[in-house]
Amino acid sequence: MKTLWRIAKEAVRYKWWLLLAMLGTFLLTGVNLVAPRIMANMTGLVAQGMTREKFSTVIWMAGALLALFLVRILFRFMSSYCSHRAAWKLVLELRMKVYNAIQSFSMDYFHNKQTGELLSRVMNDVATFELIYAHITPDIITNFVTLAGVTVIIFSINPQLALVTCIPIPFILVSGWFFSKKVRPNFRKMQKSQGELSAQLQDNFSGIQEIQAFSRQSSASQKVLAKGEDFTHNMLRALRLNAIFHPSVEFMTSLGSVIVVGFGGYYAFRNQLSVEDVVAFLLYLALFYAPITGLAQLLESAQQSLAGAERVIEILDAPNSITNCPGAKPIGKAEGGISFENVSFSYIKDVPVLEDVSFDVKPGQMVALVGATGVGKTTLSQLIARFYDPVNGKVCLDGISLKDITIETLRPNISLVLQDTFLFNGTIGENIAFAKPDAMFDEIEKAAKIARIHDDIMLMPDGYETQVGERGVKLSGGQKQRIAIARAVLCKAPVLILDEATASVDVRTEAQIQQAINEIAGTRTIVIIAHRLSTVRNADVIFVFEKGRIVQSGSHTQLVEQDGLYQKLCQVQERN
Repeated sequence: MKTLWRIAKEAVRYKWWLLLAMLGTFLLTGVNLVAPRIMANMTGLVAQGMTREKFSTVIWMAGALLALFLVRILFRFMSSYCSHRAAWKLVLELRMKVYNAIQSFSMDYFHNKQTGELLSRVMNDVATFELIYAHITPDIITNFVTLAGVTVIIFSINPQLALVTCIPIPFILVSGWFFSKKVRPNFRKMQKSQGELSAQLQDNFSGIQEIQAFSRQSSASQKVLAKGEDFTHNMLRALRLNAIFHPSVEFMTSLGSVIVVGFGGYYAFRNQLSVEDVVAFLLYLALFYAPITGLAQLLESAQQSLAGAERVIEILDAPNSITNCPGAKPIGKAEGGISFENVSFSYIKDVPVLEDVSFDVKPGQMVALVGATGVGKTTLSQLIARFYDPVNGKVCLDGISLKDITIETLRPNISLVLQDTFLFNGTIGENIAFAKPDAMFDEIEKAAKIARIHDDIMLMPDGYETQVGERGVKLSGGQKQRIAIARAVLCKAPVLILDEATASVDVRTEAQIQQAINEIAGTRTIVIIAHRLSTVRNADVIFVFEKGRIVQSGSHTQLVEQDGLYQKLCQVQERN
């Protein structure tokens, strides 16, 4: 009921379309209930012997039936179109809600989630709401109204025969309750395994080059097969229950029909039922059991839809660890001062990544973070952009705690070039302008020149209109990284973070990029994370990390003269 109530709350904005659909459903059901009565009356008149007057009445009744069947087209259109319009509008809104919810989650949410699984939530699970509102709900209303109407009518014809007709109903309801309790967990597992199958496919397609390079097609195929078999197994378990349930319901309704025909014949033999009433009862009998059988079939669709709806609601109600804190205020363009005050952080409890880190960066300074892999340098940059919050301590921008700044105004003040460069499927120009969609072409070109990628672009047949392919597959690693740098430079954020921004370029290009960085030095705060110490020589301050702590700080000249970790790192790289 909690799930159903939540689903109803989501649809309240489309209540008028749903009410129109419901009105059409009621009117359609009314037509279906009236038509058999008219047909039974026509049969009664014919059975009594035709006269001119009776023939005229039969013609009028036939005309009334024709009018009812014509108007039934309108009512069916109202019921179908209005419910589908409301349902698909709701699906679109929910799809965007789920997408926006996922898009707003902090980075820790994605640690245990695969892209394909999230895609399945947005596409497959949300689509079940269309089934709920455009098919299940109208059909349930139609079936209940039809059942109630037919029950009243058959009791008015012959109460004793009507009671006999109701004998199978308790057995059908009990079996329906038992079925719904058993089948929904199976459908929930099926939805989950479908998401896992999508995730495996997405993972394999993303890594297709690695699969082919290491001749792992067979093992990759086996992984897809395993996920596919799991999905098929869960689906077949649900279908096995259906295969038992539906024939059982059909048997019970058929048994009820046999009982009714037998008792109806007996009452007709005893002259307690007229021919007209026998015909009416037989016509309404089909209408009586059809909703019951329909409700049984709807249980299957409802269980599958509710399983999908639960997965959607799980996303919508998932807590987000990174949100605007109470009292957070917007800021304009920051000056770029950064400070860490006794900051500690860990991804896994009791496994520290940063421990008691404190330092200050003045606006316009160029600072570098160096150290071995895994000492927390990239994590520190993630804290500056508030992708995570520290476990202890405080990170500040211009002296203001990041928690006191709204996320919407904090992020535009920080521009990142990540170690794992990501380009969107589109043109080079679109990728550079991603952070500033309204940028003029000369701004894009200027940013590309600063990043030393302009000359490469001009050698391409379509220049800035060159398609980069999915994740920039048509470009070299160095080209992708320089485009990412151009993207970061274009938005002119007061804080620029370069995380291994020159890792995929040759020595000559690295020197060019370093020259470009020196050109913009002083105009913004620059945080450089690097393993190549040649890229950090000109930094105002270098922070040396070891085991999540700052063990040294100072300029290159100061640190290279000290007997410490930085000097050892320099000596190792000089030997190599």
